[in-house]
Amino acid sequence: MRVPFLYAAMAFALIAVGMSQSWNVALAILNLSLISAVMALGVNIQWGYAGLFNVGIMGFAALGGVAAVLVAMPPVGGAWSAGGGRMALAGLALLATIGAVILARRLRRGRALATATAVIGGYALIRWLYDPAVAAIEAVDPAATGFLGGLGLPILTAWIAGGLFAAGAAWIVGKISLGLRSDYLAIATLGISEILIAVVKNEDWLTRGVKNVTGLPRPVPYEVDLQRAAWFQDLAARLGQDPVVFSGIYVKLLYALLFLVVLVILYALAERALRSPWGRMMRAIRDNRDAAEAMGKDVTARHLQVFVLGSAVIGIAGAMLVTLDGQFTPSSYQPLRYTFLIWVMVIVGGSGNNAGAILGAFLVWFVWIEAETAGAALIGGIANMLPAGSALGAHLTEAAPHLRLFLMGLILLTVLRFSPRGLIPERRR
Repeated sequence: MRVPFLYAAMAFALIAVGMSQSWNVALAILNLSLISAVMALGVNIQWGYAGLFNVGIMGFAALGGVAAVLVAMPPVGGAWSAGGGRMALAGLALLATIGAVILARRLRRGRALATATAVIGGYALIRWLYDPAVAAIEAVDPAATGFLGGLGLPILTAWIAGGLFAAGAAWIVGKISLGLRSDYLAIATLGISEILIAVVKNEDWLTRGVKNVTGLPRPVPYEVDLQRAAWFQDLAARLGQDPVVFSGIYVKLLYALLFLVVLVILYALAERALRSPWGRMMRAIRDNRDAAEAMGKDVTARHLQVFVLGSAVIGIAGAMLVTLDGQFTPSSYQPLRYTFLIWVMVIVGGSGNNAGAILGAFLVWFVWIEAETAGAALIGGIANMLPAGSALGAHLTEAAPHLRLFLMGLILLTVLRFSPRGLIPERRR
C-alpha cells in the first residue's frame, strides 16, 4: 500500500495548494513536476538500470531546448540571404576535415604529417568561411533576430528532435568515456555539459545567445484568444469563473494533459524494458560487471545503449520545458536546477524504481517551490516573536531565501538515514 498512499498524499498536497493559494499555482507546480519526472525517469534509466553516473543532465536538457528553437521557430529569410550559404559551406568544410583526418590516420607512412596538414588546412578553411557568415547573420536586425531561425515545424516535433539531439551527444560522450573507469564518465558528462552551455550562450547566430529566443510556437491556444472566444466565455460563465483567470487554468490543464501523455508513454516503455530480458541483463551488469563479462556480455556496448536512451529522455524533457516557458533562455541553465535537483529526486524517490523516481520528482519540486512561500511565512512568524531589533531575528530574515536549499539537504539526509533505498525501493526478485 506504500505506492498508492504516497501518490495520494502528493495529490492531496497539490489540491491543498489549489484551495489555499490558487489553482494557477497548483497547476504550474504540476506541469513542472511532470517535466521533472520525465528528466528523473531518464536519469533512473542510466543510474537505476546500469549504475551510470551522469552529472551532465543540464547539457542534455539544454540540447532539448536548442532543438525546440531549431525545429519550431520560423526561418529568418534575411539572415539566410546574408550568410546562410556561407555557413552551410563551413559545415561541409567541417565534415570534409573530419573525413580527411580519418583517412590520414589510416595511412601507413606519413600519418602524422598528413593528419597535421588536414587539421591545419581544414581549420583555416572553416574559419575563412565561418567568421564572415557569423558577422553577416548576427547583423540582421540583432535586436529582434540576428540568427538563422529554425524549420518552422510544429513544436511537438521538436520534442522528438530534442531526444535525438541529446542521444547524439550522449553517443559521442559514451564512445569516448564508457570504456574507461566510471569516474571518467562523470568528468566527461560534466565537461560536455559546460561546453554545450557555453556554445549556446555565445553562438548568437544559432540561438541568439544570451539575448534569448522568445515567441516559440505553442501546442495549446493563447489565453488572449480564449478570452475572446464566445464558447470559452460561455464555459467560464457556466462554471462561475472569471474568463481571464480561467483561461490561465485552462491552458495549464492542456499542458498538463500533454505532459502526462508523454510521461505515461515513457513510463510504460521503461517498465517494459526493465521487466524484459534486456532489463535483467542491465541489472546484472550493474550489480556485478565482472560476472556479466565472464558470461559473454558486452558491457561497454550495453552501457552505451542505456546511456543514449536515458539522455534521449532527458532531451525530450528539455524540449518540453522550453515549450512550456515559450522561450529559450540559455542563462537559466544552472547545475543546481538541472543536475543536483534531478539527482535528489531520483535518490529520494528510489533509484531503480521508475514509480519512485516519478514520485521523487513531484515531492522535491513541490517542496522546492513551496519552501519559498511557506519558509518566508515561518521565518517571519519566528522573527516577530523575538524582541524588536534582535540580531537573531535579522539573521533569520536574511536567511529565509536560502531555506529551500536547507530543506533539500534535510530531505536527502533524512531519506538516506531512514530509507536508504528511497521512498519506493527497487523490487528485488
